[in-house]
Order: sequence, then structure tokens, then C-alpha cells
Amino acid sequence: MTPSTDVRAAVESSWHRFLDLYEPLRPELFRYCRYLTRTPWDAEDLSQDALARAFVTLGCMNEPPPNPRAWLFRVASNLWIDRTRRVREEPVEAPEEGAAHEPRAAREAAGTLIAALSPQERAAVVLKDVFDFSLEEIAEALSTTVGAVKAALHRGRGKLVEPETSLARTPAPAALDAFCEAFNARDMDRLTDLLLDKAEIEVVGVHAEYGPEAARKGVFQGMLYGSKRLAEGTGLDPRFQQGALPTSPRAELRAHRGDWLVLLWYAHADGEFVRGLVRAQTDGDRLSRVQNYFYTPEFIADVCRELSVPFRINGYRYWRLPGDER
Repeated sequence: MTPSTDVRAAVESSWHRFLDLYEPLRPELFRYCRYLTRTPWDAEDLSQDALARAFVTLGCMNEPPPNPRAWLFRVASNLWIDRTRRVREEPVEAPEEGAAHEPRAAREAAGTLIAALSPQERAAVVLKDVFDFSLEEIAEALSTTVGAVKAALHRGRGKLVEPETSLARTPAPAALDAFCEAFNARDMDRLTDLLLDKAEIEVVGVHAEYGPEAARKGVFQGMLYGSKRLAEGTGLDPRFQQGALPTSPRAELRAHRGDWLVLLWYAHADGEFVRGLVRAQTDGDRLSRVQNYFYTPEFIADVCRELSVPFRINGYRYWRLPGDER
């Protein structure tokens, strides 16, 4: 075993223990990020980034945080406030004539530039009125004083509601159509041929790999054929089997909030349910990044409710806690 392999294994073990410890806080973390960002996609991105930042920060602290909930919200608040400031400071360039509309940028603009509240005001109002934080807890979460929190609440209340922004829909990229066709045909060669040589393939929050060959042996293999392990209860906590059948899932392309995503429909004894979502970045007729949202229960539920499709969730992890026989 090489030194780099030793480090990777140690980091993975520490990461899993961290996620297990903070798992009870993850539903509230997603809800908080959802109120801040106003879209499920951006909320899930912020939640994952906050967990990663908290993991690194925890390793640098002399003592663990006395209030993990307020501390985790503080990490998420700081990330969101920093991003919002950067977006507001960036110069706005006029799009080139004939340039394609980029729905991701529109979502971010709808969630930040149009906002009537400052970042601190919105965070303070959400923490107080939605999560019932005390003034002291809000001050801790936002790295400020109780007096500043009172002022932010006074300014911010009554201004939280924002109009929904109408987003233009662009045609689905041909690479995503090709992805769905290859997936439904169970054609691993066609799937991997769609990837750029340095493409990133990720199971959000738990695993990442790079390149077509890694995808063939790893994430794509699990996406196509992991349903057998799910049905047998060997690849997931038995609580989440929910009558799953060993049939490989079906991919369907859907528009959502001006963007495109792939729904993965899984067969169950009582019908088909969405249990996974895929978002991909395209580069011409190839894919540069594929993100499989499977261990993200709040996010899956949020998106599927917006799309009015039936769904089931899979928990946060594929590993078992020691002594967990549920």
C-alpha cells in the first residue's frame, strides 16, 4: 500500500465518521440552505460544500464546537454570504448575440441579485422565524453580535418574499439525449464513450472518480446494476429497500427550473419511483461532469415534489454504522 493510498483510506474513514456524527443535522441544514438559495440545486450544492468545509475546519480546531447545530449553520452562512458578495461584485457583461442562455447563471441571479434582503438580513430572518434560533445562537451562526442581529431582523422582516423569476428553457443538449438512450439500452461502451478523458463522475457527497474507465468500473456500474444489491438489501440499509425489484433503473430526461436533469426510475413491487437524479455538464457532444444524486434524501424529495413525480429516498450513506442492524 502506497503512502497516498494510506492517506486516502484514513481520510475516507474520518469523512465517514464525520458524516455519521452530523447526520441528524442534515435535514435542517438542507432546509436552511434551501431558504437561503431558493432552489433545491443550489441548496444541495451549498449543503455539500458546508459539510466539506466543516470537516476540514473541525480538523483544525483545538476543541469540538459546543453547539454543533449553530456551528454547522455558521459554516453554511459564511459560505453563502461570501458567494453572494462575490456575485454582486462581479461585473455584468452583456451576452454575445446569439449566445445560448445559461440557466445556471439565471438561477443564481434569481437567488441573489434580485433579493430584497442583504445576506445577513435573510439569514437572520430564516434562523429566527423558521428555525427558532435564539438571538445568541443567531449571533454565533452569523459571527456577529446580538445587537446586530436585532437590527438585521428589524430591517429584514416583511421583505423576505421574492417574486418567482421566469427562466427561459433551452433545448436539451444532444449529449444528454445520448446518455439516456445508452443508459436505457444498458450499453456501457456508449455511456463511457460520452465522457471526456478527464471527466469527473460523482455520487454526490460520498464518492468521486475521474475518466471513462473509472466510471465503467465504479459509478456507472452501480447506477446500471446496483438495483440488484438494493433489492437484496446488500447495497443499502434495509430500511430503504421499500419493495425494490432487481430490474435496472430507467432514465428519463426532464426540464426543471430552466435546466435539464435525468430522472432515474426504479421498479418496485407497487410501481415505479424516482430514487436518483443525474445532472451533467456538457462540452460539445461529450460530458465533462456527471453528478448522481442518490444519497441526498431532502434534495430528491424537493425536486420530485416540484416535478410532481413519485419518489422514494435512500438515506445518506451506503455504509452501516457499527452495530446497526436496522
